[in-house]
Amino acid sequence: MQQVWLTNPATVLGLLMVVLGAVFYTCHSAHPFWRRFYTFVPALLLCYFIPSLLNTFGVIDGNDNTLYHVASRYLLPTALVLLTLNLDLKAIASLGPKAITLFLAGTLGIVIGAPIALLLTSALFPELLDGNGPDAVWRGMTTVAGSWIGGGANQTAMKEIYGVGDAIFSAMIAVDVLVANAWMAVLLILVPRAASWDRKMGADTQALTALREKMVAWHAEHARIPTLRDLMVILAVGFGATGLAHYGADQIAPWFAANYPTLERFSLHSGFFWLMVLATSLGVMLSMTRAHQLEAVGASKVGSAGIYVLVASIGMHMDIKAVIDTPVYFLLGAIWMLVHASIMLLVARLIRAPLFYMAVGSQANVGGAASAPVVAAAFHPALAPVGVLLAVLGYVLGTYMAWFCGQILQVLAS
Repeated sequence: MQQVWLTNPATVLGLLMVVLGAVFYTCHSAHPFWRRFYTFVPALLLCYFIPSLLNTFGVIDGNDNTLYHVASRYLLPTALVLLTLNLDLKAIASLGPKAITLFLAGTLGIVIGAPIALLLTSALFPELLDGNGPDAVWRGMTTVAGSWIGGGANQTAMKEIYGVGDAIFSAMIAVDVLVANAWMAVLLILVPRAASWDRKMGADTQALTALREKMVAWHAEHARIPTLRDLMVILAVGFGATGLAHYGADQIAPWFAANYPTLERFSLHSGFFWLMVLATSLGVMLSMTRAHQLEAVGASKVGSAGIYVLVASIGMHMDIKAVIDTPVYFLLGAIWMLVHASIMLLVARLIRAPLFYMAVGSQANVGGAASAPVVAAAFHPALAPVGVLLAVLGYVLGTYMAWFCGQILQVLAS
């Protein structure tokens, strides 16, 4: 075994935070080198990849789960609550049925694309269906489903719920990030062609124009610099809901285990499963109260910060050799994304939807709150919150739909 240089979890956390800070600082730098660098290298990939390098070269110990346990049990549910606070059901409804239809079509594409991709790829590589242990391919695919429907929080939820091994998880993280960013690049290439697309589709863009004007007015009226009071209230709501979700999970999971032992295969005996469900549900309920106003002072930004700490702690366990040695997983991911894209394009054509709805609906699934606003803002900066709204809906559905996708994959593999 190679000797590890840094073993103190506090020191490792400090190093990971410096890495995250450096990535975000350079990502938003105006320097030509960094602007060109991040044109080709996704910032999210670096948040995974740099900690994995630190682990690979013995700087930190990837076998130490101290930071990961804290991030997944405390920061993750808190982030889910804070990200879901931004859910505005009325605003989402105002987008009209076409936007929601395309978003749900994207979710469907991920759910059914997984078994289709596994079946097609396993026809060439039958070993993909072998095994049912922690590193079974179908288990790793559940984490990609969680990420592509919701985001990093839902991805980690699937890792815990389905007991995904670190080796397959490392490979699937690379598939997730690289394939998803390749698809986002395709969507951004289509943006300048939006007017031509909409004319050919006969799409009505009046509602979209009205929504853009509404979003500009809302941010001008409500957005403000957060005070210490605002930040403390955000933390109180997030961690308070997390504490309540932990308490509920501690009661519900043992009850199901004692009274319904046959439901273990549906993850209903898992305390982590109930933690994720309860945290998401509490976030939805809180979004209907005055807590929704915390988004104006950056609740989702605080939640996103927690997600990136989680991302770095996951990266500590990445095995770069597993990624290099398993190119077949990238074929699996490419077929999966092709199914998703085909369904999105088909539904958009059938309902004559504007390109904006198709692009943002897809990215709200695949990219989540980190990149859906980027695609939305490419159409118009004022429309970035629309990407956030749909991405938040993805956070809400992510845990449930990815779990359902996992059930399908489990049956297929067995």
